[in-house]
Amino acid sequence: LANPKNDLLAGALVGLALIPEAISFSIIADVDPKVGLYASFIIAVVTAFLGGRPGSISAATGAMALLMIDLVKEQGDQGLQYLLAATLLTGVFQVIFGFLKVGRQMKFVPRAVMIGYINALGVLLFLAQLPHLTDVPSMVYVLVVISLCIIYILPRFTQAVPSPLVALIVITAATIGLGIDVPTVGDMGALPTAPPVFALPQVPFNLETLRIILPYSFSLSIVGLIASFLTASLEDDFTDTPSEINRDSNCQGIANIVTAFFGGMAGCGMIGQSVINVQSGGRGRLSTLSAGIFLLIAILFLEDWVRQMPMAVLVAVMIM
Repeated sequence: LANPKNDLLAGALVGLALIPEAISFSIIADVDPKVGLYASFIIAVVTAFLGGRPGSISAATGAMALLMIDLVKEQGDQGLQYLLAATLLTGVFQVIFGFLKVGRQMKFVPRAVMIGYINALGVLLFLAQLPHLTDVPSMVYVLVVISLCIIYILPRFTQAVPSPLVALIVITAATIGLGIDVPTVGDMGALPTAPPVFALPQVPFNLETLRIILPYSFSLSIVGLIASFLTASLEDDFTDTPSEINRDSNCQGIANIVTAFFGGMAGCGMIGQSVINVQSGGRGRLSTLSAGIFLLIAILFLEDWVRQMPMAVLVAVMIM
């Protein structure tokens, strides 16, 4: 059952964990870091109200970012604008799929395939942390081990506060107070200094633009829905409660349409962050909403502190 206190704390943890991920995914897609950060905030807020799986986290993801690289590079200086147009069309496709009840077809996917997909994402999620552990100061490994110990051992004594959030606060405070020189979130890219504003994608609205973005948008819509459906399925197992899959499809589509108008890239359900949210006690819509809101607050009002957050502790959170 949802608990407001647990939802707020779990959401705060996920909001912090989304920051380096969103920056990394923006870099993968070859766009400014704020594109991924804006997307993560907007998609999380929209899905908090409209999603069919309470407690699920949707934001900018690596799977979607990988599909955007060629589009951005091919269009040169206008790459971002075409990406926003593709994100808009992606949302339209997903809304159509929702009305067609494509989610019903998920029951035909063998459970072994779903387990394999989820485990593969888990492996990729772990491997994605390895660059943060390569050619780094030795103190990084010490901080990762300490963070893992906090995350693993603290729940044995108390579950009043999510242990990953405690690790984030303790390790960040320690590195700042002791002046430990290790890679931080600020090293991964510039953070936005203002909230997103409404704007139409600056591309010609004609058949040529449609020809360019259609293949990317269709691929993004399919991959996004598969990832979102599998995320919901996994959370169903964790919480022993059902999801509204077709509602999720409509929700993901609306979220991508909205984020396209506010300078964000396409996103979908995030298995890693959703698991962190559920395991930290986040079971209701408030956890998803607070993740998005805390993400925006963190990057706008706690910028100096967020920049100094060691990547080591975030790596530990994602590994665990």
